[in-house]
Amino acid sequence: MEPTAVQAIPRSDFKVYVYFDDGKIVLYDVAPLLNQGVFKKISTIKDFIEKCTILIGTLAWDIGGNYDIYNCIDIAPDTIYAIGVPVTDPLAEKVA
Repeated sequence: MEPTAVQAIPRSDFKVYVYFDDGKIVLYDVAPLLNQGVFKKISTIKDFIEKCTILIGTLAWDIGGNYDIYNCIDIAPDTIYAIGVPVTDPLAEKVA
């Protein structure tokens, strides 16, 4: 079964916490992609954070502002799942 992203929390260093439906949480570094192709559209920290979302189970950036799956930048969830660094829940750490 392919992992499904259910929540994304972008950070100010071009990294994103991505939560998956099986409970795994990873920290994914998007910085290496930002000067390539369509990723140039989110190369400012403002766009990176404000447009970051989950669309159809994957990490995405809503370029058009209307959550259109055809006007977004996304990264396959299995890529993020495999390459992202596993972490404990950063939200739980803030509550404790």
